[in-house]
Amino acid sequence: MSGAAWLELADGDPFGVENLPYCSFGQDRFRWTGVRIGDRVLNLAAAEGRGLIDAGGAFLGQGNLNRFMAAGRPVWARVRERLSELLSAGRYQEAVEPLLLGVADVRLELPFEVADYVDFYSSLEHATNLGQLFRPGAEPLLPNWRHLPVGYHGRAGTVVVSGTEIPRPYGQRKSPDDDAPTYGESRRLDIEAEVGFVVGVPSDGPIPIDDFRAHVFGAVLVNDWSARDLQAWEYQPLGPFLGKSFRTSISPWVVPLDALDAARVAGPPQEPAVLPYLRAGEHYGYDIGIEVFWNDTLVSRPPFSGMYWTPAQQLAHLTVNGAWARTGDLYASGTVSGPDPEQTGSFIERTWNGARPIQLADGTPRSFLLDGDTVSITATAPGPGGARIGFGEVTGTIAKNTFE
Repeated sequence: MSGAAWLELADGDPFGVENLPYCSFGQDRFRWTGVRIGDRVLNLAAAEGRGLIDAGGAFLGQGNLNRFMAAGRPVWARVRERLSELLSAGRYQEAVEPLLLGVADVRLELPFEVADYVDFYSSLEHATNLGQLFRPGAEPLLPNWRHLPVGYHGRAGTVVVSGTEIPRPYGQRKSPDDDAPTYGESRRLDIEAEVGFVVGVPSDGPIPIDDFRAHVFGAVLVNDWSARDLQAWEYQPLGPFLGKSFRTSISPWVVPLDALDAARVAGPPQEPAVLPYLRAGEHYGYDIGIEVFWNDTLVSRPPFSGMYWTPAQQLAHLTVNGAWARTGDLYASGTVSGPDPEQTGSFIERTWNGARPIQLADGTPRSFLLDGDTVSITATAPGPGGARIGFGEVTGTIAKNTFE
């Protein structure tokens, strides 16, 4: 049994009371906010309407988490403590049980309205690998990489929830054999396994690095789909554009930062020393273990604990120029990769740009994604008392493009 007293959860259930990730879900034409416990979802609007929780009306009539995320850490902490009590103490079973729905019986929606989307490039191994592939013979890391968290602004309007079909993008491509670029569908469609962080409390300017927890509500899994042939042609001199902006998938569950306290680990040494605004009182990341499945074949286990730049450093850098943060801002870590091929978070690295194809379980060799392929990314982290914290999964299937 897990820590929930009256809910019969299996030992090791990654969605016990130690986790309690939030979501948005639909039934018929209605949308509600919820929290997951085991294989069920508690309707938070109904719980608040019946006086079981007090979130200042943040859940009533809301189809996403934005109002609750904007309420701030004291409200988050109070609601989390109350939810743990409701789902643990047997005296609440009669009142709470009617408000629980099966995860399989609801339609999971985008959990928050995405205000803005930024993607970073924070894995030393990933940046080194792509530097070798995109700039052969040159220094893999550009001079600025160890001084600041490199990133780019993506497109908030094409962030979609797990399970949404991914149409193959079109654009300009150029191979070494072409004298000029050609237009057509991407032939080198790829993934990027990442962890994203969601801003709850907005700011009117820079967020000091030690205020990270006061502003960030929680974390999601991210697949930043990437068209490598479009990217390779367009990314110089200004960086990613159409090769990245067509779709970004996120998991439906937002894991609260408080659920990840037991997963905090020391951040890696940074040389040369970073500038003062990037120096935290506690330099830490998170021990999140990611798994990547390609058509149900496990092909990689990227380790988030080794990311060179931490989520707190990313947020501090994102706002240091005076840009404000808004409720619903999503910023992603960049591809998570470790030192071994089996730890890489993209297929361009895993197959070394197609030179070393992966053998899937059905016997087919693959380098880049074909129409009909499905990619699922899952993750867990250590929780208190030996519990595991689950992120669920972010899944997408490649569809034939219908708008050529």
